[in-house]
Amino acid sequence: MNIMRFQQTDFWTYFKCGHGWEKISAEYGAQKQKVTILCRLFRLGMANVALAYVPMAPEREGETEKEYIENVVAFSGLVKPKLPKNTLCIRFDFPIDFGTVGERDEFIGRSKSIAKEISGTINKNKVDIQPPDTVVLKLDKSEDELLAAMKPKWRYNIRYAMKHGVKVRAVRFGDNDFEKSLNSFYSLYEVTAERDGIGIHPKSYYSDLLERGWKSRQSDNPTDIVLYIASHEEDGKSEDLAAIIALFQKDEAVYLYGCSGNVKRNLMPAYLVQWTAICDARKFGSKVYDFYGIPPTDDEKHPMHGLYLFKTGFGGAEIHRPGSFDVPLSCLYRLYTKAEDFRAWYHKVLLKKIRGR
Repeated sequence: MNIMRFQQTDFWTYFKCGHGWEKISAEYGAQKQKVTILCRLFRLGMANVALAYVPMAPEREGETEKEYIENVVAFSGLVKPKLPKNTLCIRFDFPIDFGTVGERDEFIGRSKSIAKEISGTINKNKVDIQPPDTVVLKLDKSEDELLAAMKPKWRYNIRYAMKHGVKVRAVRFGDNDFEKSLNSFYSLYEVTAERDGIGIHPKSYYSDLLERGWKSRQSDNPTDIVLYIASHEEDGKSEDLAAIIALFQKDEAVYLYGCSGNVKRNLMPAYLVQWTAICDARKFGSKVYDFYGIPPTDDEKHPMHGLYLFKTGFGGAEIHRPGSFDVPLSCLYRLYTKAEDFRAWYHKVLLKKIRGR
């Protein structure tokens, strides 16, 4: 995709800097492409160390795969003096979009061979920071055309939710009901986290994101951050059922966070809340709507298979990216990745087995 990835925008960079990261600016390649590196300091055993992270960059500049890998390794060497002492590695999430899992996996395999050819070290990490698999919906169509491109059941579910009284409200930081709506969102997120076995940030993290979005709306290059909440009223009592937080920029809109309760799921609130955000993304002028994360394939045995079905049903194209690659910079790198692998196994496998998932 020929777009500015939101993870490389000033808005997202300064948001992450408000939550423990530090920004380092660099230039990549002959065209001096601007690249933001995020650094985080932490302790590994008794040692003070750092991780450098390059989210969704650098973009390929017409290079062959070999040239790209070679340039990334060379770039890592050039920026190393700018990084904190004892930086373990530079971790990249390459912004390369493949149409199939097979094409992506072939690239990963070739990258290992290329690294050996150029006598450089670059490793595919087992733990990805950005979701490597996603669904991207182009917004260059009318609302009717977007509806027509969905699976029939998805159109039906959107209209079913409308017909049965589900309402969606868009909430921003400066709104009178912001605090109440944020609390409702976070309560739903806690329910989702318990149900699906996922981790969530403190409530202040989402509040800060929404506040920064509210302030950014009047800038020359605005980012809008909106909280959408689907609710239903029965017997005079309104109940919030599902919610999402979406980011809107000129190049892309992104479904960042989502949650739902355990009641009235039959009213299909999650479908209507997504459709509302998609329509607003069109109005904002975003080129695409990124559903931001799915399982890699239509595998019924995958624990998140329901999520795959939900996001792919809206008519977007599946995108498969390489995931996280590391250029090691420290002798402590191997120790860190071992600890990282264990942490991922503990949270994704052991805890879920203990909890019966």
